[in-house]
Amino acid sequence: MPGRAVYMDLQSIKNRFAIIGNAPALNYALQVAVQVANTDLTVLINGESGVGKEVFSNIIHTLSSRKHNPFIAVNCGAIPEGTIDSELFGHEKGSFTGAVDARKGYFETVNGGTIFLDEIGEMPLGTQARLLRVLEAGEYIRVGSSKVQKTDVRVIAATNKDLLLLVQQGKFREDLYYRLSTVPIRVPALHDRPEDIHLLFRKFAADFSDKYKAAPVQLDEEAKNLLISYPWPGNVRELKNIAEQISVLSQDKNITARELKKFLQPYSGNRLPVLAHGGANGQTDFSNEREILYKLFFDMKKDVTELKRMFLDILQNPNMVAQNQHIINELKEMKSSDFMQPVLMPSPVQSNMPATVQNVPVSIGMPNEIHDHVEVEESLNIMDKEKELIVKALKKHRGKRKDAALDLGISERTLYRKLKEYDIEE
Repeated sequence: MPGRAVYMDLQSIKNRFAIIGNAPALNYALQVAVQVANTDLTVLINGESGVGKEVFSNIIHTLSSRKHNPFIAVNCGAIPEGTIDSELFGHEKGSFTGAVDARKGYFETVNGGTIFLDEIGEMPLGTQARLLRVLEAGEYIRVGSSKVQKTDVRVIAATNKDLLLLVQQGKFREDLYYRLSTVPIRVPALHDRPEDIHLLFRKFAADFSDKYKAAPVQLDEEAKNLLISYPWPGNVRELKNIAEQISVLSQDKNITARELKKFLQPYSGNRLPVLAHGGANGQTDFSNEREILYKLFFDMKKDVTELKRMFLDILQNPNMVAQNQHIINELKEMKSSDFMQPVLMPSPVQSNMPATVQNVPVSIGMPNEIHDHVEVEESLNIMDKEKELIVKALKKHRGKRKDAALDLGISERTLYRKLKEYDIEE
């Protein structure tokens, strides 16, 4: 009975690592993790925030031949760009301001073990190039040194972002993406495993009942249905938090749907990104919202450009003119002002977006005449723009790196690294 043997193995893994659930997607992800554990293959774990990606990295390391060697988890998004190279690869004394002593990096201290690089999509491009060398040749160089050192470290990476989209945007190296994703593991989101939601809630409720010496909460049928239908944008982490809140704050331990609604966050049914709430300092992080706005504007510009090309093709091809005569007639009847209607962003009452992007009119214009040429769009590659700005700053300040760095708003050390990265001659 090989099928039964596999099920028993997976069940023992779940018991060992406190994993609750029987969803097929979860079982498949666990099966891949078990099969790949006793190899040295690089693994890329994909999944939304809060699904438990670090648990899978622990499973892979614990079941591998490296289990008696060090394991370290590094959150790439939590380390500043200026220090991440030092953290990973180490540095020599005096290599930068504050480097009073030489320091070993994680790839040196974890030699023979496993390093888990969480939020790999946040890693700077320069560091990505150095990581690629480690993966391909097992070599690295400390910051401020010219000596090549060897390391034998297994890399497990994780991300909640679409790395292929980041590759297209010039924010992630394509060669590193394919090197990392030798074995991809997709950890399913909680809304993709509805059969596990109530099981998890009961487990969390029982744990908090023991922790706080209180009676365990019970959900009626309507509350169970509400629990399962809620989209859980924060995944297992959010479900655990809700279970703890209910265990502590509910006077009546028999929870109805009406009572449960008090603990669930309002959400948009289409699961579009929502604005983040302000932090401890009262400020709000709008970086994601800006990216969404910029993408919206670029998409609109692209649509207009495609429309221009379509009209040009129609005018140049008599057959297409006949086929699309009804469209041309409709457009002739429209006023030119109809093409210039502003698209207003939501008002402050409707949105928490920054004042700089509220009520911004975006005119989607059409030309009065269709010319014989098609507009060539300007490159929007971030790396190209960054290189262009650096060259302009150096030219402006006649090659003086310190002044150019000050003008660009970066450190002189970062500017020096960018000059090497983009192969810019001073």
